[in-house]
Amino acid sequence: MFRKIIKNKLQKYVRKYFIAHPEVKLVIVAGSVGKTSTKVATATILSSKYRVRLHEGNHNTDMSAPLAILGVGYPLDVRSVVSWLKVFSAARKRIKRPADVDVIIQELGADHPGDIQGFAEYLNPDIAIITAVTAEHMEHFGDMAAVAKEELEAANFSKMAVINRDDIEGKYANYLTNANVTTYGTSGIAEYRFEEENFTLENGYQGNLIAPEFDTAVDVQVNVVGEHNIRPVIGAAAVGVKLGMSKDEIARGMADVLPVAGRMNLLPGVQGTTIIDDTYNSSPLAAQCAIQTLYKLQAPQRILIMGSMNELGPVSAVEHEKLGKMCDPNAIAWVITVGDEAERYFAPAAKSNGCQVQSFKTSLEAGAFAHKVLEEGAIILGKGSETGIYVEEALKIILRTTAEQDNLVRQSDAWKAEKNKFFSKFA
Repeated sequence: MFRKIIKNKLQKYVRKYFIAHPEVKLVIVAGSVGKTSTKVATATILSSKYRVRLHEGNHNTDMSAPLAILGVGYPLDVRSVVSWLKVFSAARKRIKRPADVDVIIQELGADHPGDIQGFAEYLNPDIAIITAVTAEHMEHFGDMAAVAKEELEAANFSKMAVINRDDIEGKYANYLTNANVTTYGTSGIAEYRFEEENFTLENGYQGNLIAPEFDTAVDVQVNVVGEHNIRPVIGAAAVGVKLGMSKDEIARGMADVLPVAGRMNLLPGVQGTTIIDDTYNSSPLAAQCAIQTLYKLQAPQRILIMGSMNELGPVSAVEHEKLGKMCDPNAIAWVITVGDEAERYFAPAAKSNGCQVQSFKTSLEAGAFAHKVLEEGAIILGKGSETGIYVEEALKIILRTTAEQDNLVRQSDAWKAEKNKFFSKFA
């Protein structure tokens, strides 16, 4: 009852905020993967022209999202009535004051069927970006149709939707009831798209942005690694165009976008190696794209550190095995796995292809092994989920300097304490 009362009050404050400030635009970001990269890219591009509010953490639930939208801090003690009274007071002040932003960008998360629909009770976004539909929380959703229906619901209660054409299958279009939909991506079928001309690890991608509103292509630079990481930037650019940004403003904003920590972020490793840090989280689609990117990069040696993918429920075995079958012994010198699911399903599939595979229970062991077998100039891709996997700790062992550790995910004191507790079970 206490939670319901708080939730209802927070939703009421959000509704009042947008009534008081109709000039403020709301952009929401939903989808199975890629939400953080997309919202940060959108904020980066839009901030070159507009005042933007963005909560960089994952405040995307029914309790935290309203406060992120309002720009009010989440209480440290959620059971304290006094703390919530202070939150409510701050929310009322925010409503009464002149707007301090032009655009609010908010991520919406879904762990269970119906989660996205819950946001429709108090939000009417100007633009929804739908990033992808892939396997997620399958223990709750059961099948991909349920996932697609859930994520695409965000498009239906928004005034306009911008949808990733490359990572959402066309068969799911029947779940859309909003006719005001456009698409983005890196393929020719997307309305907003990127056409690559050149790529280097040092400078990222050079190419052209195609947008229906522009009579000519826009020369742009995108400083990311992997085609799948261009798409969030294109989606963000599409939003910028829809909100009235010029060609030059869009191009400058796109050049300013940088990889988010733990999401295909390049870091220097020992012995002149290059680390691709993709350890924030993992899903079948994201892992597939990361491995494909690794294959495209030239290096004397390639190493894959693959952690188990969490939250796949009944499809875990199939999805891990599919990825294992992607491993090519002619392209990857070593496949190193972390966690039970990766060892049980991913590793055997990679071995059957002829790959050298070594499996470990913890990322600390995996990192030590990678350090032993890596060669000068190698490229090492680290990919894994959060809870109980922590592949970032494997990468920590092969970083060029300890100063680079701050660029890894989950390095706060609270996270370090949690990981120390986890690793102590294997001592």
